[in-house]
Amino acid sequence: MAQTAAAPAKRKKHYSAGFVIWTIVKYFSLIFFAFVAVLPIVSCVITAFKTDAEYKSTNVMTLPQSWLNFDNFVKAFTKANMLTAFRNSLIILVAVLLISIIIGTQLAYVLNRFKFRGNALIRNLFTFAALLPAVAMQVAVYEIMVNLHFVNTLYGYIIMMCGTDVISIYIFIQYFENLPVSLDESAYLDGASYFTIYRKILLPLLKPAIVTSIILKGANTYNEYYCAQLYLQDKTKLCTVATSLYTFTGPMGNQYNLICAGVIISLLPALIVFVIFQNQIYSGVAAGAVKG
Repeated sequence: MAQTAAAPAKRKKHYSAGFVIWTIVKYFSLIFFAFVAVLPIVSCVITAFKTDAEYKSTNVMTLPQSWLNFDNFVKAFTKANMLTAFRNSLIILVAVLLISIIIGTQLAYVLNRFKFRGNALIRNLFTFAALLPAVAMQVAVYEIMVNLHFVNTLYGYIIMMCGTDVISIYIFIQYFENLPVSLDESAYLDGASYFTIYRKILLPLLKPAIVTSIILKGANTYNEYYCAQLYLQDKTKLCTVATSLYTFTGPMGNQYNLICAGVIISLLPALIVFVIFQNQIYSGVAAGAVKG
């Protein structure tokens, strides 16, 4: 008769004191930094629903008397001219992302696939430009913008924002390094031009890099305040989402309940985009597959 094997006894795990302490510290730090990150958002939401009297008489974490008070949101949207601000920000965002992706991918394609005299110099210049602080170059940039009559124009601001996209170019160059040159060679032998190779073969494979560039460049462009405040001087027609929130600041005091309401309104489009495209943002799945 076949003997039935006895079920192996479960081994008890013995954890050392150091392992227990490290686990406690790890989870405590995660909870602490999550609390630090969420606390400003919670206080902003609470403040956005308070009336002026409530805001002046209570602290920031005291709950409002009514969560159905949307007067602050209506005032923030109308007084800050946020409809025009959203329109301008959308035009700027779409134009900057489109131009930056087209120019960035083409420039990365040339620098990676073609070896010519000055290739290394151009890459080093991009590295040098990325290391320079943007504020230190604003005097020269402002003089250029004035001489070209780009100040107080939407197209001038768009061109300037497209010219500060060094990080995305390096992202595209690094991704081109992972695409085999055999793809180019086989297409070239079949009679495809260099532009056709870029547009029909390589560009669809750059989807993960393009998604990464859109996230970085899009967030920076949408939240950009300094240059928008400096170059878009007509706040009635050329305001953006970032600059419109400063309508409620002044020497006589700041209306933080209206500012918080405007912040929540400005967060809604980004939140909607994130919810819709969260799978693409997290995974960055390529349109094609490349095997090494």
